[in-house]
Amino acid sequence: MAIAKREFKSYVNSPIPYILVTAYIATAGYMFFQQLFIVRQADMRHFFDNMPLLFCLIVPFVTMRLVAEERREGTLELLLTMPVTDWQLVFGKFLAALGLMSLLLVLTLAFPITVAALGPLDKGTTVAGYIGAILMSGAFVAIGIMASSFTRNQIVAALVAFFIGFGLFLIGALIGVLPPSLAPVASALSIGSHFQNISRGVIDSRDFLYYVSIIFVCLLVAQTTLDSRRWR
Repeated sequence: MAIAKREFKSYVNSPIPYILVTAYIATAGYMFFQQLFIVRQADMRHFFDNMPLLFCLIVPFVTMRLVAEERREGTLELLLTMPVTDWQLVFGKFLAALGLMSLLLVLTLAFPITVAALGPLDKGTTVAGYIGAILMSGAFVAIGIMASSFTRNQIVAALVAFFIGFGLFLIGALIGVLPPSLAPVASALSIGSHFQNISRGVIDSRDFLYYVSIIFVCLLVAQTTLDSRRWR
């Protein structure tokens, strides 16, 4: 928790998260209100439909500095000599980035409030959508931390995280053109397909395990990468 608080405080003192949050709210708000007033459809479906791609774009910039900056400034070795395990270091940084993404989601609550003011809001699917959004953001954050552990260059870390995340998103986007025999495999691997299932109000254990598995595996790879430095 000390590492999580330290990292979250660094977010608060940096201008980059404010820029990213503003960009996300502006983009998501434009897409949401375009549907609301032009298409005249008062629901949250379109807002959630765009979330996987927007997270794929924004989360790598949130996570790119978490380990790469420590390496570049030479503070990683200092952290690793303190009475803290590699897993605690990785998980603390994960909690800080997930906390920032959760704060971003809290700011988007203005959208369902607007829908509720204009017409009936499907509260069940909305709550499920936000639960899925937290799980999906956790998966993207874990991918970003893993990518950041590979290099000391923040831009490289952001690009690696983007391509991994976008690859998992693209698999789901191509389901419609894949052979029927490959469609179930693509759906199982797609980070967006699992989110769509949850955002429809269906919270299946398979979707939950998918995101938890990605988080655990990526953080484990990041921990192993840090641990390997002790033997160099």
